[in-house]
Amino acid sequence: MTASVLFTLGTRGSPLALEQANETRRLLAEAHGWEIERIALQVIRTSGDRIQDRPLAEAGGKGLFTKEIDAALLAGAIDAAVHSAKDLPSLSPEGVTIAAFLPREDVRDALVSVFADTIEGLPHGATFGAASLRRQAQALRLRPDLRPTLLRGNVETRLKKAEAGAVGATLLALAGLKRLGLSHRARAVLDLDRFLPAPGQGAIAITARSADARALQALEPISDAATSVALAAERAFLAELEGSCRTPIAGLARLEAGRLQLRGEVLRADGSERFDIAAESAPADAEWLGREAGRDLAARLPVGVLVKGG
Repeated sequence: MTASVLFTLGTRGSPLALEQANETRRLLAEAHGWEIERIALQVIRTSGDRIQDRPLAEAGGKGLFTKEIDAALLAGAIDAAVHSAKDLPSLSPEGVTIAAFLPREDVRDALVSVFADTIEGLPHGATFGAASLRRQAQALRLRPDLRPTLLRGNVETRLKKAEAGAVGATLLALAGLKRLGLSHRARAVLDLDRFLPAPGQGAIAITARSADARALQALEPISDAATSVALAAERAFLAELEGSCRTPIAGLARLEAGRLQLRGEVLRADGSERFDIAAESAPADAEWLGREAGRDLAARLPVGVLVKGG
């Protein structure tokens, strides 16, 4: 860090991560009247970026995208870190807190395929490329004949493989496509009734040191209240289920007519069964709503559906 730098943001190095970091940078500059050049970006390569040959669940879970960034944050090498909210583990490491959520983008999933514009229209036995068990289970629920295959890599890599026909189809977050200016490459946008998103999908989370008053104050003006309320419920729901990369879990909270509406679901990995819940509360009770919905749903799950750990 040089004397001219006012604030340093840590980020992964993928095009989407950098776009999210630059969005944060622009908002900080506008909020404080800082010259944008005085907000530095520090790219940090994570274990999740290095491991591409197996599912995250087999390599250590969601923390693979955050632990090196958390370490840099706790060491004081950066002032704050920018993350896709759905990549954050349910519990933050000691000394790290979520300081802000930026305004949420579109939460829906997008289908990418050269073979069909619906899951139902794919050829019998087509491969379905995904790293997300949630997307895999939701697709298998509609089409049990699909053959899941691992598809890792950044957005452009997965787009190219699907567009080349290397897999029959894949699903990507529409938010990421929009942020990268690539939404035109989606074959279709999927409805929320059948493809409820992962908790946090479409949201950008910014973490900081819990005791760093300067960073927390700097980030406060750019935090979006509606997104923060929704994510409080979704993350509490996920934490109550002890959600991991080994269990397909979906959840979405939204403010509607002054009430916070939460929908959640857990699926068997093969899509053969889905267990869902809907609940609502006052916005001020967002965390309570998520916890209660998680407890209620967990109590109804047959043994073996919820795979803990990872």
